[in-house]
Amino acid sequence: MANNARAFDRPKGKDLKYLRRTVGFLKPYTGRVVLAAVALIVTGLAVLGLGQGLKQLIDGGFADGNAEALDNALYLLLALSVIMAVGTFARFYLVSWLGERVVADLRKAVFDRVLSLHTGFFEITKTGEVLSRLTTDTTLLQSVIGSSASVALRNLLNLVGGIIMLFVTNPQLTAMVLLVVPVVVVPILIFGRRVRRLSRASQDRVADVGAFAEESINAMSTVQAFTHESEDRKRFGEEVANAFDTAIARIRTRGALMAVVILLVFGAIGIVLWVGGRQMLAGEISGGELAAFLYYAALVAVSVGVMSEVYGELLRAAGATERLIELLEAESDIRAPANPVPLPAPQGRVSFEDVTFHYPSRPDTAALDGLTLDVEPGETVALVGPSGAGKSTVFQMLLRFYDPSIGQVKLDGVNVKDADPEAVRARFALVPQDAVLFGASGMENIRYGRPGATDQEVRDAADAAAASDFLDALPEGFATFLGEKGVRLSGGQRQRISLARALLRDPSVLLLDEATSALDAESERLVQQALEKLKQGRTTLVIAHRLATVVNADRIAVMEHGRIVATGTHEQLLTTSPLYAHLAALQFDVDATPKSMDGDQSHVA
Repeated sequence: MANNARAFDRPKGKDLKYLRRTVGFLKPYTGRVVLAAVALIVTGLAVLGLGQGLKQLIDGGFADGNAEALDNALYLLLALSVIMAVGTFARFYLVSWLGERVVADLRKAVFDRVLSLHTGFFEITKTGEVLSRLTTDTTLLQSVIGSSASVALRNLLNLVGGIIMLFVTNPQLTAMVLLVVPVVVVPILIFGRRVRRLSRASQDRVADVGAFAEESINAMSTVQAFTHESEDRKRFGEEVANAFDTAIARIRTRGALMAVVILLVFGAIGIVLWVGGRQMLAGEISGGELAAFLYYAALVAVSVGVMSEVYGELLRAAGATERLIELLEAESDIRAPANPVPLPAPQGRVSFEDVTFHYPSRPDTAALDGLTLDVEPGETVALVGPSGAGKSTVFQMLLRFYDPSIGQVKLDGVNVKDADPEAVRARFALVPQDAVLFGASGMENIRYGRPGATDQEVRDAADAAAASDFLDALPEGFATFLGEKGVRLSGGQRQRISLARALLRDPSVLLLDEATSALDAESERLVQQALEKLKQGRTTLVIAHRLATVVNADRIAVMEHGRIVATGTHEQLLTTSPLYAHLAALQFDVDATPKSMDGDQSHVA
């Protein structure tokens, strides 16, 4: 499967640049950051003090045969050990807490941003990729903030402190050690950049795996109905193989980086040990100085080795952070203006004024082309026409999922672009063709229409939608878990819950998108009864392919190629609209030829 198109351009950053962007999430917890830093510094100083304790133990205790000096050295080592233990616990706890807290805040921030993005964003971005960033990428970042970053800082402190103590102990030998530093740093930089690129690519491939799996699982009935299992297994295997190959390339590069660093660092230690040993034999340095120097040299070497390994982890996290920052910085095309115009008291007046619109994914084809329509408060208007005529796009524009390229969409006299999108959408209730239910109880699914509603208000809405009987019959009544997407209910039952949700919302404008098209006769009868109650006293727009469901509408608007080509009642359109007459002839026992041929026959579908 080819990589999906992205709804955003990838920033052209490199190295650890993106990890620095997470610092802002640490600011609310500055106190804990300071405590963690203190614990880190105290522990680091204790580690450096061990070298001096070792020097005193050898020179003052062993070499001089001084039992008191030996005792003092032991006390010093024990005291330093206690400090290291307490400091290590404090550092580990505080840093781990910060990692969990920051990632929790980051997940919330990313999810908040995703909820605010316009519908067009999700036309070209797979849900599985967004989920991968919310879960896999944030988990990797948590590991870095809660562990790897602490390890990196600890070893950086050991590295700097170790080099200082090396100079204090023996400047001549230290100069030899520092000659190796550029040789070690160069491969870290070279390999590090490649590790970051491969880490980003590896996260993308994992996202592709998740996206394909999510898509197949959500459409499992279709997969099995078309016996597509073997093909999906093959394609999923290919996605997994791509992710594996990319991960192995990253692992190979990181392994090479670690091997080169270890070879150079410990090779240098071996040479320094040889030189130092000859100086001790010549009486130029004491055994304690050599032991302390070797301790600090080993500390520096281990720190460099660990940092080279952690650097790879940090680079991997940088790739994941880059993907998260892309989501955080994604801008919605649909935003509230700086000073939104308040909507007047709800009336339910809707109007389209010469509206033209192109979907972002189909820029060459107009979904709406100069559409003009006025709907009066309390009026029921049906939109009919062939598939692709623009009926659903009318609903998308009303809900301000998109803005028109030309023209205006107005609600109660206010251009929806000048109002807050949330205020606009609060005036509508949508009943889609395929009822959307969540993995929750019946009570929670209905209350989704108005989160603050009481249990009695939810039940009243269910009564009006003819949903109470079957909900009460469930094992736990309204509190029964309905399954993912409401799979424990029939299509008619799901639709009645959707209607109850709309009733509870009590909108001024009701949008019905083929609300009964997929129901059996009995379910349709019950839903139609509920719809009649729902439409009372409010403006209603209905999308219908089955004309029998809209013959009693106040007006029917016939759409074709993004335009309204005729309006009128069912009886009027049979005689004035060739397209409507043709559609009616396909569904009713009427003559397909209009009684009046004032219209152009080119409109016949």
